[in-house]
Amino acid sequence: MLGELINLNLFAFFMVFARVGTALSLVPGFSAAYVPQRLRLGLALAISFVMTPPLAASLPVMPSSTIALALLIIGEVIVGGFLGMIGRTLIGTLQTAGTIIAYASSMANALIQDPVAEQQSSTVSGFLLTMGMVLIFVTDMHHLMLQSIAMSYTVFVPGAPLPVGDFSDHAGQLVMRSFAMGLQLASPFVILGISFYIGLGLLGRLMPALPVFFFGLPLQLSMQIWVMTVTVSGILMVFLGYFRDTYMSFLP
Repeated sequence: MLGELINLNLFAFFMVFARVGTALSLVPGFSAAYVPQRLRLGLALAISFVMTPPLAASLPVMPSSTIALALLIIGEVIVGGFLGMIGRTLIGTLQTAGTIIAYASSMANALIQDPVAEQQSSTVSGFLLTMGMVLIFVTDMHHLMLQSIAMSYTVFVPGAPLPVGDFSDHAGQLVMRSFAMGLQLASPFVILGISFYIGLGLLGRLMPALPVFFFGLPLQLSMQIWVMTVTVSGILMVFLGYFRDTYMSFLP
């Protein structure tokens, strides 16, 4: 073991660690605040140590200039950040869906500290994010995130010019698709909410003496919770398919 550490190309190791460590500091699950920092650092070092031997031959040699070395490391950090933000954007689909559902079901004021999004969000968003993160690890889809980082060396070659235009275009397209997917996942609740509001409006016009707010709010909450119990499995299955298909595009 000591001989392997001595013979290890430290420059190649830190080149791999710059990309892998940055990606793991952003991808969902691995970068969560409840994961100890030492565990995250140890995991990034272990994965970099495993990936360095097969990648060492394809990595550039250590430049003699300090500026060139800094630019090389910064380029790897940018690529790792791009790969990590893909996972962040994908898991944000569930937060978008949960926020829309909370607004449509009059539960937007019920806020909790979401451990996945690391911010205060609606109860529905926290529930969907927690369930989605658990299913990602239970179904071993977190392996796709690690495989995409490993296969990124065939797409984003270290030392080559960064495709900044492709980065920005893909990020914009991914955000657009994720928001559209979040709206589609919440569409049953949106349709039910609009229909319910229209019905309450007609009922209020037909019976002005009826206290529509006190009559309609408990009924609306009961209906939306019932719809949630019926559709939550389908919502998570569609999300897992979207998560898998997005990461599969990075794999051969």
